[in-house]
Amino acid sequence: MRVREWDPRTASAAEVHSLVETLNSVLALDLPDDPPWQDVQVREYLAETMPGERRICWVAEDDRLPEGESRVFGHVSILLLGDIGVLEVLVHPDLRRRGLGRELVAVAARRAYLEGFSSIGVEAIGGTPAIGFYESMGFEQEYLETRSVLRLSTVDWLALGEMARGIAPGYRVEYHPGGPPDQMLEAYAQAKLEAPDDENDLDLAPRSSDPQRLRDSLNTLHKRGLKPYIVLAVHEATGVVAGLTEVVVPAQHPQRADQYDTIVVRDHRGYGIDRAIKARMLFELRSAEPGLLEVQTWNAHHNESMLKVNAELGFQSDRDWYEYGIDVAQLVQSLEPKD
Repeated sequence: MRVREWDPRTASAAEVHSLVETLNSVLALDLPDDPPWQDVQVREYLAETMPGERRICWVAEDDRLPEGESRVFGHVSILLLGDIGVLEVLVHPDLRRRGLGRELVAVAARRAYLEGFSSIGVEAIGGTPAIGFYESMGFEQEYLETRSVLRLSTVDWLALGEMARGIAPGYRVEYHPGGPPDQMLEAYAQAKLEAPDDENDLDLAPRSSDPQRLRDSLNTLHKRGLKPYIVLAVHEATGVVAGLTEVVVPAQHPQRADQYDTIVVRDHRGYGIDRAIKARMLFELRSAEPGLLEVQTWNAHHNESMLKVNAELGFQSDRDWYEYGIDVAQLVQSLEPKD
């Protein structure tokens, strides 16, 4: 087995396909209810990043075959953003508990250290071996969310229609597939500033809250094969974006969409905006994405108001989702080979 730095832009189609096969083997064991990935825009998903960010990847492969033809048994990437490196590790279930995962983490940690980063964060999913794996290396839990999943086949569409119409007078609801028009980005960015600031969140996926960053974010989503859908509540008297909700449908698993931000501006809370815009979103998705079966969302346990709205819409709690962090120098030192 060899580990080498790997560029998805120049990787062979066979390598990318093998990586997807390994990913699906992991999903089948660890998250059997999650949809398998399709080999669609995976190269772009891994290669494209926001301006100012970089992702560096390595693969573990069969060293008996030449590069480009070998099977990929493991993959690690580190996304360098702000002052933190965000780690993702993948090891085929047949090769677990043989030290390969630790070797991949060590390679990425050394690069982060050389690049001058002081901390590494990673997501670990409750009920999977990832929890024990990261804790064994000294990672400490920093943040907890719960993932909930809505199966569209269970939606009460009549009740949902009532929610969609339940917004107070003086607001209009707008639907923007692909992202809002450029002339609305300033108002959209202003509303994004009201996202709750959780001091314990490691910002492994930081929000964009100024117009240019939003343009860049939307462009990057499209390049990665992630199609955004936006629903806005606009206060008609002022033109202010009073609320927004975002859902992204990935080309890699189009049966299950990802909920991103849902925000209601403080001065406009209590008018039914959150339920109305999320209900409207589900109607639009049913029409725009006929192959879509599920929507998944993540919420902190203290976000009681959104948890209540999601429950009314039909979301069911699924798994806990943890963020772990560690000091880079500490991690590098702990993973150095012992004499």
